[in-house]
Order: sequence, then C-alpha cells, then structure tokens
Amino acid sequence: MNASQPSLESLQPEKPNRKRPRTKRNLRKRTHQILALEVTAKIAVNLTISIASVSALCKLLPYYWVQQDKLREVRTEVKVMEGRVESLQQEFSRNFDPKQSKTIMQQQLYRFDANQRPIIIINQEPNVPEKLDSTP
Repeated sequence: MNASQPSLESLQPEKPNRKRPRTKRNLRKRTHQILALEVTAKIAVNLTISIASVSALCKLLPYYWVQQDKLREVRTEVKVMEGRVESLQQEFSRNFDPKQSKTIMQQQLYRFDANQRPIIIINQEPNVPEKLDSTP
C-alpha cells in the first residue's frame, strides 16, 4: 500500500447504526418473560419430583404394612417365649436346689422317706339317718 492511496475503510461511507437502543419498557418486558420462564421451569421440575415421591410412597406403603404385621407377630412370639423361658429357668433352679432334692424325688418317683407315712384320704359320705315313714 501506498501512502498516497487512501485505505479501503476510509473510502466506504459510514453505515448508519440501524439498531436502536432498547427502551426500558422493552427491557422490562424481556426480563419479565425470562423470569416467567424460569418460574415455570421450577414449578414443572418440582411437580415432577412431587409426583415421583408420591408414587414411590404409594408403592412402599403396602410393603411397610406387611413389615409391621410381621413385626407384631414376632413381638407376640417373643413375649410367649419369654414366659416359657422364665418358667423353665424357675424349674431349672428348683431342680438344682439342694434343699428341694428330696421333694423333687418324691414327686417324680412317688417314694417316701422311711420316717414319713403316706396319708391316703378316702372320701366317705357321712351317715345320714333314714327318715322313718310316719303314716297316720
């Protein structure tokens, strides 16, 4: 390029700027549209999450109820077994008590000490005097 020749940029006429600056009204309208779109998206996402949670709960509730029934059954069985274990423990401690050994032998073998006498109770009806028929 020569210093005597003008540059291409200076030869072209300046284009007028066709874009007008946006007015405050248009900017507010655009901002409100963006906010409305954002709020709508948030609501849609929250609704989707809520629907998924409700459907999951609906599927889990029957399982929960079945588990509660099983737990109730197990608790009743545990109570029954606790009573049985307690009676067995008492019987066990009674069986191994040296003071009770003679009485246990007597109960199980129906034998008595030499210095004890068996008492046999016989149920007898008391003598009732017969009524005399008095005929006039």
